Amino acid sequence: MGCSHGCASPSRLPVQDRGYEFMRIAMGMAAAILTMAGPATAETILFVGNSFTFGANSPVMRYRPDLVRDLNRQGIGGVPALFKSFAEQAGQSWTVSLETDPGRDLAFHYEQKRREISGRWDVVILQGYSTLDPQRPGDPIRHAEAAGAITAMLREANPRVRVELVSTWSRADLTYRTSSPWRGKPITAMADDLAAANAYARRRYPEISGTIPVGQAWNRAWAERIADPNPYDGIAFGQVDLWTWDQYHASAAGYYLEALVIFGKITGFDVRRLGEQERAGRDLGLEPRLMARLQAIAQAEVAAVTP
Repeated sequence: MGCSHGCASPSRLPVQDRGYEFMRIAMGMAAAILTMAGPATAETILFVGNSFTFGANSPVMRYRPDLVRDLNRQGIGGVPALFKSFAEQAGQSWTVSLETDPGRDLAFHYEQKRREISGRWDVVILQGYSTLDPQRPGDPIRHAEAAGAITAMLREANPRVRVELVSTWSRADLTYRTSSPWRGKPITAMADDLAAANAYARRRYPEISGTIPVGQAWNRAWAERIADPNPYDGIAFGQVDLWTWDQYHASAAGYYLEALVIFGKITGFDVRRLGEQERAGRDLGLEPRLMARLQAIAQAEVAAVTP
């Protein structure tokens, strides 16, 4: 490898400068090796989902829409904007897009939004209906088939696309108040069933890359007494409500935990490194100590640590 004019090789440098020059070269090589060894950062990520992705009934919904590209042009920031904010703070470059519609399942996005989502993406996040099937709550068949169909469509544009299914949280309204397959069961049961449905979808359609354990992170937050599992009997002092006022959608804290789990799973970044000064959480008015505790919950769940 040649040297341009004005450049001296280490052997031609004065003796006192050779040690510095070799140290500089060694440090540069070490930095290059670290860069290559770090987790790969994809260029594009698309979020497909409903109100659980766009942050309904919370300030997350309109949070920093300038950070993302809303394919439906509705001015949504949502969980995708939190992801982008985390990425900027972590020094990662992502182009973040979203296609969301309230109250819809994955079959709707496949049937009605194919034009918007069928481009070439590096990573796609799929978030389905809160009960899997709007007409048959708890039945995973329609959900799995739609996830498989979307994945097959995406692979036509990019055979190496990474498709991840979000396993969402238990709904307090369906556990404590409203007739449903989960009425009267432990609050963790619905999230466990949703995770099992996504595991079924992966077995049936192995082209699906993986699942993201958001609901399990909520379960962990209850187990570790960071969050209160029953909002209908009051919120215990020192704990947070992960649901918003309808006990169905998430609060700002709940969506923050969702975004942390997704970011940690997709990037491999230890979200505890974001710390108490993390920008998006501060913008949303979350208590710094709570932010750190939610970051620890997310990291533990992504790392599959037993509570």
